[in-house]
Amino acid sequence: MGINIALDGPSGAGKSTIAKAVAAKMQYVYVDTGAMYRAVACYMVTSGTDLDDTSAIIGKLNEIAIKLEYKDGAQHVILNGEDVSEKIRTPEISMAASKTSAIPEVRAFLFDLQQTMAKENDIIMDGRDIGTVVLPNADVKIFLTASAEERANRRFKELQEKGDPSTYEEVLRDIEQRDYNDTHRETAPLKKAEDAIEVNTTELDLQQSIDEICRVINERIGEKKNDTRVSEKKERAAKPLMEIRPITKTNKVNPLRVFIYGLLRWVTIGIYHIYYDIKWEGVENVPKDGGNIFASNHRSYQDPVFIALHARVPLSYMAKEELFQGNKAFKWLITKLGAFPVARGKGDTGVIDTSIEKLEAGRNLAIFPEGTRSRDGKVGKGKTGVALIAAVAQTKIIPVGITFEGKLKFRKKVIVRYGKPIIPSEIGAENTDSKSLRVLKNKVMEDITDLVNE
Repeated sequence: MGINIALDGPSGAGKSTIAKAVAAKMQYVYVDTGAMYRAVACYMVTSGTDLDDTSAIIGKLNEIAIKLEYKDGAQHVILNGEDVSEKIRTPEISMAASKTSAIPEVRAFLFDLQQTMAKENDIIMDGRDIGTVVLPNADVKIFLTASAEERANRRFKELQEKGDPSTYEEVLRDIEQRDYNDTHRETAPLKKAEDAIEVNTTELDLQQSIDEICRVINERIGEKKNDTRVSEKKERAAKPLMEIRPITKTNKVNPLRVFIYGLLRWVTIGIYHIYYDIKWEGVENVPKDGGNIFASNHRSYQDPVFIALHARVPLSYMAKEELFQGNKAFKWLITKLGAFPVARGKGDTGVIDTSIEKLEAGRNLAIFPEGTRSRDGKVGKGKTGVALIAAVAQTKIIPVGITFEGKLKFRKKVIVRYGKPIIPSEIGAENTDSKSLRVLKNKVMEDITDLVNE
């Protein structure tokens, strides 16, 4: 569990801008909860949902997928595959967010995602109820505020730069109305946590505000340096889960088997071209040797074949243990095709050893980090298994994106994209500590998502 910084305050206090800068300076992960609520509001507004109809809003929550991505040092808010980073910053969306965020089901919808981020990272999270509801045990709590007039002036200048026609008076009214809504709502109203430090930035410029927040955080963290809870968290995070066992890549699959496999590949490619409207992209990124990991999103039972058809060395892949029970002929077939069982959700550590053995033997390995198939084509949250195996073996990961609409059937258009290989050591994943694995897993899932969304 990482160190958590909670930053609360009213609309327009500069929480997001300051939190981003502080996170970059202190090398923490910035979690913009306000952007999450704005994204929900944006979906309701653009879909024509009545903002006074709570039932209608709740009914549409299962249609929403929100991601926070970081590209070129900037946060991007992705709503159902669309970058809405600019769209969610208008006064209309601000007022809509004030309404929708007061609904308990909306807050519960985003709560789990926020909690997971806090457990896995050293984070600074901003919002209106972070210190009181979302992170009540945060290591540092700050309540950031400024006068309504100053907050309105800052927001007005920001909107002018974006070409928004809103007047200062309109922005001030919106600020005052939102202050009232946020402090009087029944669910998680805006208020200062009892143990929070208040920082008033009315008379401070941006850099002075950033410096003051950093000072407060460093002072509070310094006071807790002797707290065994904090030191134990850092110690656990830095401790490797497994020893590094880099594969040698000296072992090769039997050349005759590779030759036969190659013939079967090209025959199968021909058959698949007849049955599907299929195209492979990025084939130049596929290594010619074995001992590599192919990490892909999971759309159908055909995925292992889609991936394998442009890999020159046979693939092994994980399959749920239930498939190896019952029909002996089927068990024999999938075993010959390179599958090996994994007990999902049971902490099956033996699968790591089996995976390393397959890679060391010269085979490639296909892994689906999401664990289960996606029905709608959206990429889910990946698990760290692929990162752990790659870090232990210190071998390449080739990200793969498989795209098709609806169900897989005759003459369905299918695109399989191979991305550029990810080398663990080149992105700082030279160990199996939690931070290294998190960095590697996030890189893999970001690349897979980019391939799917191209």
